[in-house]
Amino acid sequence: MDWGSMTRAERDAAYNNGAAVADSAALGQARRQASAAFRAAHGGALDLPYGERDRNKWDLFPGTEAAAPCLVFIHGGYWQMNERESFACIAEGLAAHGWSVALPGYTLAPDASLAAIAAELRTALGWLAAHGASHGVAGPVVLSGWSAGGHLTALLLDHPAVAAGLAISGVYELGPLRDTWLDAKLRLSDDEIATLSPLRGPVVPKPLTIAYGSRELPALVNDSRMLHARRAGAHAPGALVPVAGADHFTILQELRSPDGVLVREARALV
Repeated sequence: MDWGSMTRAERDAAYNNGAAVADSAALGQARRQASAAFRAAHGGALDLPYGERDRNKWDLFPGTEAAAPCLVFIHGGYWQMNERESFACIAEGLAAHGWSVALPGYTLAPDASLAAIAAELRTALGWLAAHGASHGVAGPVVLSGWSAGGHLTALLLDHPAVAAGLAISGVYELGPLRDTWLDAKLRLSDDEIATLSPLRGPVVPKPLTIAYGSRELPALVNDSRMLHARRAGAHAPGALVPVAGADHFTILQELRSPDGVLVREARALV
């Protein structure tokens, strides 16, 4: 992509997943309905506060044993859309294998900067390490996330509570976003771009599997490949997993299905 020669409309389209996937709205609605049904059927420990702001809450779905691995899933929406409740159904895949699944919420832009969002989730992971056992969640944490959550997974891999990561369809270089529609709410600073872009930060030597759909937008595919190459160059463990035929939204089915590609990859991390 020759970013410098592209028009503003072309740059906006480079990150517009909703426009790139014709049935994205229907897929989102189906996911929200399935998640509402899952939360109703699997009470777990819902709406547990970890901080002072409205969205600083956890939904915990304990596994068959407290010591079972736990997938912590950070929702996407370009740091400015969506909520943890509408992603509860992704717990179905690993719950079928006895895992715990935990979903943290976070304040959205523009009510929080990207630096503040990352800080909230660091606090959330600390809370889980301190209090998860009292809710039946005490096993090793595999941090995961999709889209913006994929970025946050790579960024927070260094947290002491995290054993490994599974980053899905993420953005790992923030610089280009300032030339798109996304920055109207993000208002990225030079410091945030420099310190919160996983492609610019230190390589964390924990396992990190990086996944993307073969039908993703080229900008996201490129970021995934570049992050994996950078980590491989530093001998950091973790696979690059292109999911054949998946787009930015259908790739989540591979985490929701008990025999999905991403369920298999998560289980291989611990």
